[in-house]
Amino acid sequence: MNKTAGYKLTIVIPVFNEEDNIYALEEKLRDFLPQSLAHPTCVLFVNDGSKDRSPERIREICARNDAFFYLDLARNSGLSAAMKAGIDATFSDYVGYMDADLQTTPEDFNLLLPYMDEYEMAMGIRTGRKDSFGKRLSSKIANSFRRMMTGDDAQDTGCPLKVLRTDYAKRIPFFTGMHRFLPALMLLQEARVKQIPVRHFPRVAGKSKYHLWNRLKGPFMDCFAYRWMKKRYINYHTAGDNLN
Repeated sequence: MNKTAGYKLTIVIPVFNEEDNIYALEEKLRDFLPQSLAHPTCVLFVNDGSKDRSPERIREICARNDAFFYLDLARNSGLSAAMKAGIDATFSDYVGYMDADLQTTPEDFNLLLPYMDEYEMAMGIRTGRKDSFGKRLSSKIANSFRRMMTGDDAQDTGCPLKVLRTDYAKRIPFFTGMHRFLPALMLLQEARVKQIPVRHFPRVAGKSKYHLWNRLKGPFMDCFAYRWMKKRYINYHTAGDNLN
């Protein structure tokens, strides 16, 4: 049996070349798990083909923490692929997501979890963002264009702190760049999405994997792909079965 099935929440953390953040992540997550409102909670690190010492450090912290698990991708496949792999490997009721850069904190999952009885997805809105002006400007432009194209009302789709019902998450149509469209993709399933302010912190270790070009070009092209898919998306609900 998949080990995550014994938990209420699995926090999926994609990792690509974040060796300097791994031990700090361990400390933050180890402190949070006993306090998680979705008790019991576990962590699933998805190593996205890291070339530094991230894989070794992930194995090290998983070996000394019972609720820490890992999944290695055979090669670097990108954030969307790492998220999909983590969701596919999750069998808890809820699946959470956060980045490995610690610009958000696992403590703020407790701000999102109270809404999961009423909503299928709860997501953060970063307050007091500690990013550079260029990064904030590109995010603002990309978010505005995405909202116009998708019709969702997500204020900060780039915030990495999210919780989804796992059965809905597994039905999301995945594609490269889909991590920018999670609220819109959930709405295709008539899901309810709640947005909650969360804290944001400066990056203290490692390097950002994004810059102005890939923050604007990728979302711009992906918006047209989403519009095409939205018109053709099939959403159905079953009424009963005798499969179990």
